Amino acid sequence: MLSSMGKLSQTYLFLSVALALACGCGCIDSIIGKSEPEMPPMTAEWVDGPRIRPGVMMVIQVGTVSQPPTTMQLQVDQKGELTLPYLLQEPVMCNGLSLEALKEKLVKCYQVYIKQPQVSVTFAPYDGKGVSPWGTVTVLGEVVMPGPVNMPPTMDLTVTKVLQAAGGLRPFANKGKILVTSCDRDGNQKQTLVNLKEIGEKGRIDKDIALRAGDVVYVPESWY
Repeated sequence: MLSSMGKLSQTYLFLSVALALACGCGCIDSIIGKSEPEMPPMTAEWVDGPRIRPGVMMVIQVGTVSQPPTTMQLQVDQKGELTLPYLLQEPVMCNGLSLEALKEKLVKCYQVYIKQPQVSVTFAPYDGKGVSPWGTVTVLGEVVMPGPVNMPPTMDLTVTKVLQAAGGLRPFANKGKILVTSCDRDGNQKQTLVNLKEIGEKGRIDKDIALRAGDVVYVPESWY
């Protein structure tokens, strides 16, 4: 069965689906004031590790104990699904799954066609572009490029780093009142004010807090 799969593999090109990642995050309005633009509700991205999400590139290998694996590089579509050759007629839903969870799901699917399938699931090498399986932090307000910033695999994104990734501050940004909003597992919001002047002028790098996927960093405008 696997040998026929290997022949069929030559008829398939690696799937490449252009996606637009919708940013599912929001912010708060209790501190920034009524005069600021209204923000959508915020949602937490609590994960124990990288998760599969729309736009992420995957590398999947399928073989048996006696046959070498067939390698497929696929992109998760905007519905959070993967379409794999030689499998079921319908795509496999994988949005939000860990690598191990997807591997177990694919093993069960391939058992219908292959005896003792050997499945390997990894993320394609991530170069900082495209969609990060580690999630995003949203930067709003007085920055050059507001919007989502990808969380790196090192998970070491801080306030100063995310502002730099957003192109830096605009001329009238209030450096003393950077607002960071995050959610816990129950959806409760926590808000923290970060003073960039204190970090830079006084060397208080301990005030440069670490961010998590789903956090929102808001840079207000200075009124003086």
